[in-house]
Amino acid sequence: MTFAIRHYQFEDLLALYRICLLTGDSGQDASHLYHDPELLGHVYAAPYAVFAPELCFVLTLSGKVVGYVLGVADSSHFAAQCEADWFPPLRLRYPMPAEVDQSPDARMIRTLHRGHPVMAGTHGYPAHLHIDLLPMAQGQGWGNRLLQVFLAALRDAGVRGVHLGVNGQNQRALAFYQRTGWHPLATHSWGLVLGMELT
Repeated sequence: MTFAIRHYQFEDLLALYRICLLTGDSGQDASHLYHDPELLGHVYAAPYAVFAPELCFVLTLSGKVVGYVLGVADSSHFAAQCEADWFPPLRLRYPMPAEVDQSPDARMIRTLHRGHPVMAGTHGYPAHLHIDLLPMAQGQGWGNRLLQVFLAALRDAGVRGVHLGVNGQNQRALAFYQRTGWHPLATHSWGLVLGMELT
C-alpha cells in the first residue's frame, strides 16, 4: 500500500464529501450525527474544490483518497463567490430551520445560510484552509506533508499569510498546528483562529 499526494481532480469530489463527514466531529466520525450526509461537505469541502481547485490537494492510499487539504488564497473573494454562485441554490434546498430545532443538521443549515464571513482578527492572513485525514493516514506525518504542499502553493502565488479555525475540543489538531508553526490570532466560544506568516 502506497501513499501519494496529488492535485484534486473532479472525480474526487464525492471522496471530499465522505472525508469531511468522517472527520466532522472534532476530527472523529460525524456520520451518526447528521441525517443528511452532504451538509458538512456543502459548507466545508465542495466550494473549495469548485472555486479553487488549484489549491486543493488530496492524499491517496493505493489510489483511494484518504485525506485532503483545501483552501483559498483570498478569503474575502471566496466569500463573495460563495454568496453569488454557491449558497443561493443550497439555501433554496435547505430552508432556515425553526429556532427550536437545535439538531446538528439544523445548526449546519444555519451555517450554510450564514455563509463564509471572513474571520475577525485575520487581517494580513488572507488565505485559509481545511485539512482532514482519515484514521489510516493519521500519525505518519502525512498531515504535515499535505500542509507543506499547500503552503508552498500559497508562497508561489505570493500570498503573505494564512489562517484557519480549530475547534477547541480538537486537542489533536491544536497540538498538530502548534508543532507546525501556527500562532493564535483570535479566541472564540467554539475554539481558536490560528495564523501563519508566509513571507
